[in-house]
Formats: sequence, structure tokens, C-alpha cells
Amino acid sequence: MFVLELSYTAPLDAVDAVLPAHVNWLNEQYEKGLFLASGRKNPRDGGVILAVAEDRSLIEEVTAGDPFVTAGVCAYRITEFIATKTAPELERHRRTLS
Repeated sequence: MFVLELSYTAPLDAVDAVLPAHVNWLNEQYEKGLFLASGRKNPRDGGVILAVAEDRSLIEEVTAGDPFVTAGVCAYRITEFIATKTAPELERHRRTLS
């Protein structure tokens, strides 16, 4: 599982100009089953996405295609973690340590 932290690197008016394309991109990732949750940070200086994938390289490839990235208005920090405890709804993403 991955926590994707977005940090805006441009003023909000530049971010907002790309927001519709970013939302379409988010919807595509939800349809593929890669994203579980997403939203803005408060204060609004970026966002957070909870994602699932088999490996980090796929997440890196996907985030590189975010319109926010291609427009140069945000940067990603990608943190991988092993979900050993989850809510029942996320049980299929739970892993045990050996």
C-alpha cells in the first residue's frame, strides 16, 4: 500500500487551472482499482492519496502521468507501507509479516 503526498509547487490559481484534468485522472485511477481514497490537505497546500499496487514502479509511473505533475504544479512524495491492520472494508489489502 502507498501513501502519496502531493505538495503544490505553484500558486493555487495555477493548480486550479489544471484541477479538472487532475480530477479526470483521479477517476481513471479509481476505475483501475489503484486508488482507495484521496483529498486535499488542510491547509490547502497539496493533497493525499491512498493507493494500492504490486510495486512502487507502477505507482511512480502513474504519478508521473498526473496532469498536476506534467503541468509542473505539484511534486509527489511516495511512501510504501505494509498494512498489517485494516478496517474490514480494506481486509483484502492486509498483509501479514513473516
